[in-house]
Amino acid sequence: MSADSLFDHRRDSLIEQEQPLAARMRPRTLDEYIGQEHIVGPGRLLRRAIQADQLSSVIFYGPPGTGKTTLARVIANTTRAHFIAINAVLAGVKDIRDATETAQQQRGMYGRKTILFVDEVHRFNKAQQDALLPWVENGVVILIGATTENPYFAVNRPLVSRSRIFQLKPLTEADLYAVARQALADPERGYGKLDVGIDDDALAHLVNVANGDARALLNALELAVETTPASEQVAEPTSRFTPHVPRIHVTLAVAEESIQRRAVLYDKEGDYHFDTISAYIKSLRGSDPDAALYWLAKMVYAGEDPRFIFRRMLIFAGEDVGLADPHALPLVTAAAEAFDRVGLPEGRFHLTLATLYLATAAKSNSAMGFFDALAAVEQEREAEPPTHLRDGNRDKEGFGHGEGYLYPHAFRDHWVAQQYLPTAMQGKVFYQPGDTGREAAIKDEVQRRREAQLAAMVEGEGVGPPEVLTFTGDVAGRARDQWLQRTISGAGQRLASQRERIIQAAQIQRHHLVLDLHAGSGLLTWEALRRAPEGHVIALARSAQEASALRQQADRLPEIERPRIVAGGIDDLPNLLAAEGLRFDAIVGRNTLTRHPDKRAAARLLAALLSENGHISLAETAPAYTQRLHRLVDLATLDEMVAQQIVAAEEAIYAQPDDPMVNWDEAALQRAFEAAGLLTQVSVEREESQVQVTPALLARWFTPARAGERPSYVDHLRQRLDAAQCAQVETLFRQQLASRAVAWETTLVYLAAGHQV
Repeated sequence: MSADSLFDHRRDSLIEQEQPLAARMRPRTLDEYIGQEHIVGPGRLLRRAIQADQLSSVIFYGPPGTGKTTLARVIANTTRAHFIAINAVLAGVKDIRDATETAQQQRGMYGRKTILFVDEVHRFNKAQQDALLPWVENGVVILIGATTENPYFAVNRPLVSRSRIFQLKPLTEADLYAVARQALADPERGYGKLDVGIDDDALAHLVNVANGDARALLNALELAVETTPASEQVAEPTSRFTPHVPRIHVTLAVAEESIQRRAVLYDKEGDYHFDTISAYIKSLRGSDPDAALYWLAKMVYAGEDPRFIFRRMLIFAGEDVGLADPHALPLVTAAAEAFDRVGLPEGRFHLTLATLYLATAAKSNSAMGFFDALAAVEQEREAEPPTHLRDGNRDKEGFGHGEGYLYPHAFRDHWVAQQYLPTAMQGKVFYQPGDTGREAAIKDEVQRRREAQLAAMVEGEGVGPPEVLTFTGDVAGRARDQWLQRTISGAGQRLASQRERIIQAAQIQRHHLVLDLHAGSGLLTWEALRRAPEGHVIALARSAQEASALRQQADRLPEIERPRIVAGGIDDLPNLLAAEGLRFDAIVGRNTLTRHPDKRAAARLLAALLSENGHISLAETAPAYTQRLHRLVDLATLDEMVAQQIVAAEEAIYAQPDDPMVNWDEAALQRAFEAAGLLTQVSVEREESQVQVTPALLARWFTPARAGERPSYVDHLRQRLDAAQCAQVETLFRQQLASRAVAWETTLVYLAAGHQV
């Protein structure tokens, strides 16, 4: 080894040893990474992409200390690709050019991909981002960007559109406790070799004030440990009842010295600025003084310019309070002027006074009528003022301008029914008085005067009915028949409605893990996949044939984005998913439990697979309520006894306590899931559709079942009628129903369950 190499190695070793604790404790693998379960938890898209080394361009967005750079370093340690890291604050177009040249060399010489990590990517100006764009677009580099600014505002739209956006959230208290304990226990990078003890209240203070920022927590912990002198003599426990006294003892007093002020996530130009003022204004609009004071305090604490807050209050007084309380605008104006004279800190009283007044004032947005008028001006043809409203000082004699104007003060109450809008606009209404505050008192008066104006208005030129043109093209042959059958059945529309209701109740988010319990044709699978692109969907197919068909459809997607398709029943799920130990954010299904013999056991199984905040959303067709066939025909032509036996035989089908298809209703289903410890809601919806009674359908009803199959309709009839009577019933059905469309009633039970519904 050369002298230069020895010096470089010595320098790198010293730098590594002298790094701050937060840098030393930076996780190196996914297993060491703490927090952000919605992004890198088991089964999530990003975790699978990192593990499979199939990462595409991504942008990590979140507040400081949440692990954006750390996650990029984990990827660097995991991937087989060449990894280049630059900081947008220090880098320029030349650095981008050097990186892309290196990437091209790596691809050409070694066939390796290159990952380019750009920290604080929002710091790149437009020219720098444009210089990076073509290399991301053609795949020469895979971009990993990290930013504390909203990428939809701070990063070029073309770059955003070619990247997946992952939002990192502040770490939870449990995450921060885990980070602190990891640092205290690690013997190489942390304080595991030192005898450090930290009181529970001291650690709780550090975690609380760190406010979701792991870096702030570790910096404070480092300061507490490094500035606490070690005891020269350590009292060893004399018995198992005597507690151990650590060499370095961090107390609450030490912790309070190490981190005194909570770091508030706020900036005066970025997301936190706009999001906080938005929350403040919406709290005022919602007449919630407590919430308004909270957001006001957060802005003042973070150093927001009070003049900006007053400016937004002045806008609010005009937009959201208006004439419901005409005193709001002058009061806020006076408070703003008082603040300019007093300043901080006493000026906070004027901020508070104005906030409380606006939050408790009556609300009206009737001033928005101006924008309706503005839209009318933009869209309507140009309209001149009516002749009687024009200025008649110059041309009253020549053009008659001003002729016919009625002077309101010459009339009783200083008002007269007169038209003031252009002729083409007469009758238009822009101002809608509110029902609260002062406007409630003037609403009736405004309405009365409008009615008088309409009554006095001279009838204008009539407008004929609107022209309606319709055209129906001819659809020939088989296409017409298929269209007609779809129209008769309405199945497509009904299924789409069911899918939307199931998926909506599941509350699927983009990063969620979703389990489709009855994939079938993929009715729910593909919609779940569309709604959770950064999560993962596992689809349970009931047969190998169904699974194969779904996989063929999924093959059209990139491998990392495909749903995982498994074959089996609900009871097979523990074995099918045992290795991953997954917990699902959403479990959806349609007709998954209808035939299940033990619905309570199935509910317990699904509850065990559900995450803490997950949702189960099912739609089950209830056979017990299904359409009765005897109601489709007129039994009056049959002997009364035979007719009674037909009804009794059919009702007996749905009264069998041992048949899992019919021995349940919505209440039983709800009890099953509540017994599994889930909060459960059920609703029943009856649908009516048109069903075509085909010869094949009639044959199915009146053909005896083979051994091992469920009894057919005629099998049940035979328990009460002889062969001749059954034949008579079949004839009646064929005469009245063959090749007809009939109204068919179906009952659906929608179930929503979860630990938190």
